[in-house]
Amino acid sequence: MNYSYNGTTTVSSSGKELTLANAYRYCRQITRHHAKTFYLATLFLSKKRRNPIYAMYALLRTVDDLVDQAEDKLTNGKLAKAEMSSMMADWKTRLNECYQGNHHNDPIMMAWQDTLESCHIPIELPLDLMDGVAMDIDFKPFQTFDDLYVYCYKVASVVGLMCSEIFGYRDKKALDHAIELGIAMQLTNILRDVGEDVDRGRIYLPLEDLDRFEYTQEEFMQKRINENFIELIKFQIARARSYYTASEQGVPMLEKDSRLAVKISSLNYSDILRTIEDNNYDVFSRRAYRSLYQKLRTIPVIWYKMHAPG
Repeated sequence: MNYSYNGTTTVSSSGKELTLANAYRYCRQITRHHAKTFYLATLFLSKKRRNPIYAMYALLRTVDDLVDQAEDKLTNGKLAKAEMSSMMADWKTRLNECYQGNHHNDPIMMAWQDTLESCHIPIELPLDLMDGVAMDIDFKPFQTFDDLYVYCYKVASVVGLMCSEIFGYRDKKALDHAIELGIAMQLTNILRDVGEDVDRGRIYLPLEDLDRFEYTQEEFMQKRINENFIELIKFQIARARSYYTASEQGVPMLEKDSRLAVKISSLNYSDILRTIEDNNYDVFSRRAYRSLYQKLRTIPVIWYKMHAPG
């Protein structure tokens, strides 16, 4: 379902005027198309929480797409940095107006505005995310893990914080664990995408870690796999797993009808690390992923563990 503007209202490709139900349906389609692992987990949420989650994902996807387009145009010399800053400012203005009650007949903003009526999600969170993804445009390697942590927080942990407000929680400590899960997932993303990032001339792993394992940036860019590189990747996997383990403490703090979805999402993402191990740590030429069958296979195991007596 695609939408276009005709003056004062938004009309879908089928000719239907935009309604809240259609807006949420549109957000759901975006989620299903772009985030298959995430979408699978949302199917185990209670119905009242699904629409807000779809609205959130669609909003964040809009930000990500905006930055990707700007980055591509900058690379090809079709966009000046001043124009890019203007694009970002325009989006932030629209977001501010959405929080003030004006969705401009935009399906994503309409769904997000409705979500805000039942979920307390500060505007600082989506703004932090935008600042985070904008770091990809003017990319600078991360010297230390502390530097990388800030990036991971902005592009992933703030998503966990937004999800937590939708999922509901009984203890505010759940938010600390949502931050940890976001860090874990983004570290996993970075490891999964190493090969693609090298092709773009980028290293997202902290340079201090390369030094620690005596593996040079030149070797990294040449996609050279040796014992030092394998030890480097093992170290990164262990770090990510430590964040997954810490985040597990937050699941019981969430509302009961949200816990299974979070566990499914967390386990399926962390299993990417196991795939990297199965691929003999070749993250340059083999992109680690989990098949639909592998993802589905985890569900009964998770359900049993969560409901087993004792």
